[in-house]
Amino acid sequence: MVGFLFLVAVSFYILVQTITSMQIRLQKFVLPLRHTFSISRESHDYQNTLIVSLSLDGKTGYGEATSNPYYKISVESMIDEIKGIEKELKAYQFSTPEIFHAFLISKGLTNFATCALDLAAHDLYGKLLEKPLYKLWGTSNQTYPITNYTIGIASIEKMVAKMKETPWPIYKIKLGTDNDVAIVKELRKHTKATFRIDANCAWTAKETILNAPLLKDLGVEFLEQPLKASDWEGMEQVMHHSVLPVIADESCIVESDVDRCGLHFNGINIKLTKCGGLTPALRMIKKGKEMGLKVMVGCMTESTVGISAIAQLLPQLDFVDMDGAMLLKEDIAKGVTIDSDGTVGFPALGGSGIIMNS
Repeated sequence: MVGFLFLVAVSFYILVQTITSMQIRLQKFVLPLRHTFSISRESHDYQNTLIVSLSLDGKTGYGEATSNPYYKISVESMIDEIKGIEKELKAYQFSTPEIFHAFLISKGLTNFATCALDLAAHDLYGKLLEKPLYKLWGTSNQTYPITNYTIGIASIEKMVAKMKETPWPIYKIKLGTDNDVAIVKELRKHTKATFRIDANCAWTAKETILNAPLLKDLGVEFLEQPLKASDWEGMEQVMHHSVLPVIADESCIVESDVDRCGLHFNGINIKLTKCGGLTPALRMIKKGKEMGLKVMVGCMTESTVGISAIAQLLPQLDFVDMDGAMLLKEDIAKGVTIDSDGTVGFPALGGSGIIMNS
């Protein structure tokens, strides 16, 4: 009788799983920034972002992907993509985020749209199992790198004012002007913090090699993507002659880029939105470490939804850039918190620990 009841219970569970449909919600948010954010190729005062909600068995997971003109991605284009497979998503029998990601790839979605769905699936999965993702991955949150705080290109006065507004142990300084070294010299007068330099593809190999020793003397830790993403020949020169380590960003978008970056950079900066979410990011981290590369994960000015997903990877990283929500005038969610000394607060809630404000 007990065996019969067990079979009935299992059969009922399978039936419930079969008839339970995934619920999906797509929301566009316009996130005003605290300050105009400028890099070498663009400037903006707000960030458009897509929040995807996936609900199953009374739990809801949240994912995010921001728009990006450089990669020709808008929130509207991502919504159109996801709506194109909405019926299949609702009928999908969810088991693990990895299998779900493979399903998304089979549908030909862009990496940005895939990222939003993949992050939501991971958050949902952890909430269903009532465990934070970093625990499900077998890592501990006891040690982790401190995020940098980004200072966009502006007048010296404005850049200094931003540093004074947010005192921080590590700053990422955006460059790509005619007087980059002079800017860093001036900023150094106002802080003892570690500097990281991100030229966003604006320099040549010659500029990078000449600037590196001057910047090293000014307390710069590494250079991020100084050359155009396609300038592999130039990066080979930089690797042989730069006195500062160089981290790939625009040159390292997807998993297949890691191998090539290993021959031209000292490390890689993985962006969840660009690679397609946490599923491929985990593989890229593993591959990068196997190749002896320093591994960083960066953000794209996401809200706490995206930042909380990044934070789950912290125990596996050498460097991190997860200041996106700190750059916003107002956030749209609660989850991982970052204190004024860089200490991260991990919520007890499962998954990425995200709760939307409304």
